Amino acid sequence: MLSGPMVDEWYPVGMISQLDTAGRNTVLMGHPIRVAKGIDGKAEAVTGEGRALPVIERYGHVWTSLGTPNKPLFDIPEAEQAGRRLVDVGVVRVRCSPLRAVENFLDIAHFPFVHTDILGAEPHTEVENYKVEIREDADEVWATQIKFFQPQAAKSAENGITTDYMYRVPAPTCSVLYKTSPPRPGEWDVITLFVQPLAEDLCDVWPWMALFDDTTPMTDLIHFQQMIFLQDRSILENQIPRLLPLDPGMEIPTRADLTSVAYRRWLKRHHYTYGAQLVAQ
Repeated sequence: MLSGPMVDEWYPVGMISQLDTAGRNTVLMGHPIRVAKGIDGKAEAVTGEGRALPVIERYGHVWTSLGTPNKPLFDIPEAEQAGRRLVDVGVVRVRCSPLRAVENFLDIAHFPFVHTDILGAEPHTEVENYKVEIREDADEVWATQIKFFQPQAAKSAENGITTDYMYRVPAPTCSVLYKTSPPRPGEWDVITLFVQPLAEDLCDVWPWMALFDDTTPMTDLIHFQQMIFLQDRSILENQIPRLLPLDPGMEIPTRADLTSVAYRRWLKRHHYTYGAQLVAQ
């Protein structure tokens, strides 16, 4: 039987738009579950033994938990902001720790090398100083004051721009990115990574976006973000060790890794260890 604080967290298990009464079988932290639309039109989730699970429908996805969440799902105010397009990107299965998937999303330094001529390009490889903190009032990891030159910061971008970034980690397997909106430079586009832990070394990744973009076809927005993440997948599936090390001596961080370091400390502080490696092997 699973135990520990991660059991009581909320996790995405499907898209609301794809929910029907026939339902779909999936797995959450090694446990088979079934997600379906009930007779009242609302989402329902049950374990393989028939135990009803708590359910929330938000940000285009169905969320559930194997335990008893002691707090509501984190808030993304931009989801309610008028003028934004809400984009369900779909799902990508990745053979890696769910925590590895989140950490990779927080990594800025790989942009020029993995997302070449899109999110980064040589010789613009230096990560300038930025601020990282664990905001105790919200109990979230935040990275702010990040700037990075990007040849195509978004599907709507026509030219290369220096993009402002903020990262937020409100839950162990979720991250929210705020970045310069090319059509509205004074606003933030929101790109999220919602990760469903299937096992400690296997996950489904559900990206979701809230964008200012009135012209790009929805299919193009989805394909652009899927292309970015598929470029990351090959890196993630070849990382060793497969689980995310929380021992500070196991991997040597650089200045560009400040967000990763804070994320790992935050995970360790809360004993969020499903998908983590605690001791060097």
